[in-house]
Amino acid sequence: MIKGRKLISIVLTGILAVGFVMNAGATNLKDKKDTLEDQRNQAEQEKDSLAAKVRELSASMKQIEGRLSTKKTEIEEAEQELLMAKIEESEQYASMKLRIQYMYENGNVDFIQIFLESESVADFLNKAEYITKLSEYDRNKLDEYQLAVKSVEEKEEALQAEYEELEELQTSLSTQRAQAETLLAQKSAELDDLDDELSDVRAQIARAEAVEKKRQEANNAQNGGSSTTVQNPVVSGNGYFTHPCPGMSYQSSYFGEVRQGIGDTRPHKGHDYAAPAGTPIYAAAAGTVMIAGYSYSAGYWVVINHGNGLVTKYMHMYQSPLVSAGDTVVKGQHIGGVGTTGQSTGNHLHFQVEVDGVAVNPSIYM
Repeated sequence: MIKGRKLISIVLTGILAVGFVMNAGATNLKDKKDTLEDQRNQAEQEKDSLAAKVRELSASMKQIEGRLSTKKTEIEEAEQELLMAKIEESEQYASMKLRIQYMYENGNVDFIQIFLESESVADFLNKAEYITKLSEYDRNKLDEYQLAVKSVEEKEEALQAEYEELEELQTSLSTQRAQAETLLAQKSAELDDLDDELSDVRAQIARAEAVEKKRQEANNAQNGGSSTTVQNPVVSGNGYFTHPCPGMSYQSSYFGEVRQGIGDTRPHKGHDYAAPAGTPIYAAAAGTVMIAGYSYSAGYWVVINHGNGLVTKYMHMYQSPLVSAGDTVVKGQHIGGVGTTGQSTGNHLHFQVEVDGVAVNPSIYM
């Protein structure tokens, strides 16, 4: 019998010794987890910034595309205008040549003949003035059409230069967007790697904490104590539930509320209690712990079954819960601390109550 006791003592001592090593390892793992979470937050911010840059560049490209389309229409209209101006110039030039040819062939350019055929000096002057004015009209019209052609050519040239500048800008924006998309893909891959590494570290922490719990149980057994003893439960109010976070700063969200700006239009399934990191969280009522661990969305969380289909959920704890699956808890028992793990926008407790799997307003029971 004595030998048996010695053997148990040796085993327990060994477990305790291993526990000290595990404590040191768990501390290192938690430091690593904190570092990885900081890196992930930074990477997430950089990813969001890159995504915003891609959206901004895409919007600019769409705007430039519209301006290019408008400029192309203006160029086509200028080309048509130039064509019409050249046709008018050509027709005016042809008309002038015909009149000159007619006057030449009919001798109208010979002022001596005009003089001889004139009935009087006044008649001569009238005929000479008519020929002069007709020539001036043709010349002026030709000059007018030539100026119009030149003006339209300059207009088309300016439009073409603007179009080319817009094309260059569009090409530059396209290059910038491609670069930003490449960086965005790299940042997404980096986040995936960090998530994998974080998941692995969290699993290691969970295993280390499980070993630590066994060590504490062994220590309690060696000292004749019990690991399930609950001291000083915190109970507030007169409802069936005690408040799960009486140390909250304020209630930041309510059951059924549709919260804007977080990308989720579904009604909120619980109450949110904003509080500093580590603020104690208490079991709302006695029950059995169904889940105590880590979830991608809920972060560190606890789920307690109170019987008759009534379940409470406590999400986003800052570190591993103080209870384990299978534990029996009493009303007001300290089960964890407020945090912002999982899909969370700040330190708070998401407290959710379900009856037969359907979320209900927690206020009913408080």
